[in-house]
Amino acid sequence: MKPINPLRLLLICVILAIAGWSATVVTSRYSMATPVLPATALATMGVIVIITLILGIRILRWRNSHQPNSKAKKTQLDPLLAARTLILAQACAYAGTVLLGWHVGIFLDQLRIWSLRSDQGITWLALAMAGGGLVMIVVGLVVERFCRIPPEDGDTNSVDGKKGRPARGEAAGEGEYAYRGD
Repeated sequence: MKPINPLRLLLICVILAIAGWSATVVTSRYSMATPVLPATALATMGVIVIITLILGIRILRWRNSHQPNSKAKKTQLDPLLAARTLILAQACAYAGTVLLGWHVGIFLDQLRIWSLRSDQGITWLALAMAGGGLVMIVVGLVVERFCRIPPEDGDTNSVDGKKGRPARGEAAGEGEYAYRGD
């Protein structure tokens, strides 16, 4: 798998901010409800973040126990658990990006009519959802970093036998994710 590209996350966020803003303009024009998630979605986002962190910490503890000078008990890591944790972390980051972008667009539209409204509940809810999306992004990226396995001593990839980066498309060994180089 390839690591998450932060520029891709930013692009998704901007596109969805524009979409969220447009949807809010259209729904307010036709006197429909603002398309913001209910407050109970924050609890769901919290559960996802906690599960992702717990699984990520398990991977991190295993990775740290396999350091050369570690005195911790050597255990086996289930490769399916590691792969699923990585996928969950990436899904968490992408879902957080979608939620952040959508609700930032709604928040920006609500700022336009801030002084005309007496009740700012929708605005604060959109801001809370955007904050929850940001937390999901951060946790997803951090847990993704937990899933990287550091290279072992003695790994050599350069021509003269010294440590070095492999050429594009070559297997990178234990220091990278398992993915094709295209």
